[in-house]
Amino acid sequence: MEFAAAAETFTEHLQQVRRLSPATVRAYRSDLRDLGESFDGADLAAVDLEVLRDWLWKATQRGDARSTLARRAAAARSFFTWALEQELIDHDPSLRLVAPKRGRTLPTVASQDAMRELLETKQAAAVEGDPIALRDHAILELLYGAGIRVSELCGLDIDDLDLDRGTARVLGKGAKERVVPFGVPARIAVAGYLTRARPSLRARAETATPAVFLGARGARVGPRTVYSLVADALAPFVGAETVGPHALRHTAATHLLDGGADLRAVQEILGHASLGTTQIYTHVSAERLTATYRLAHPRA
Repeated sequence: MEFAAAAETFTEHLQQVRRLSPATVRAYRSDLRDLGESFDGADLAAVDLEVLRDWLWKATQRGDARSTLARRAAAARSFFTWALEQELIDHDPSLRLVAPKRGRTLPTVASQDAMRELLETKQAAAVEGDPIALRDHAILELLYGAGIRVSELCGLDIDDLDLDRGTARVLGKGAKERVVPFGVPARIAVAGYLTRARPSLRARAETATPAVFLGARGARVGPRTVYSLVADALAPFVGAETVGPHALRHTAATHLLDGGADLRAVQEILGHASLGTTQIYTHVSAERLTATYRLAHPRA
């Protein structure tokens, strides 16, 4: 079978059967396309361990990060495991493929004081009733208050919100649905946006949409708009040039643990499939505690 055709069938399997996120499917498709272009011949059976090792070596020479190399190796292993199960090949060439381990990098996290100042600034900007200012304040409060992903926020519909209970129903990775809580400040900000801003934004569109958050033209707000909003608002507080909505998710998780939340509860709130993914925030909390100790203790 042709490699390209097999790779495309595999990515359709990831999307339709395994229901992986669109971003993961795009990454795997890109990785397999790069693999297909790295060796001569279009036959799937032509790929052996040496081809795979040479492919990763070329990526190393390009300067790809260790995390990228690890993902490429994972994509190849997943693809060839599937191909063997489908009897497209008679052996798996990726069994002995080794990629460098991902480097552990702690996520960017804002302090509680920084978040308080940021949100108070946005709240003050929304007092005059500008629709975009009201929307931006509500978005930031909800991203931080619920710890949701940018895709989950952009996908929210009106029926997904329960302001009386302070919960939102979101669709996470793998099309898994969960209900997440958020606090009083987020409830107030979202309620204010829905009553004072959303109607005027909705009137700018030719067709109605059930989306909670709308763009300047009245359509569902997109991830790029949210990225720009968070980057402009948060970067000065964390001292980073590139920062996105995920930093608010990291911050929410870290502050939950700092406040004594159970690790498994935080896992459920964030929608992590593995507890190991959530445990990174225990390292963040420990480092913050250590830094405080070194600054404050006379014998540190």
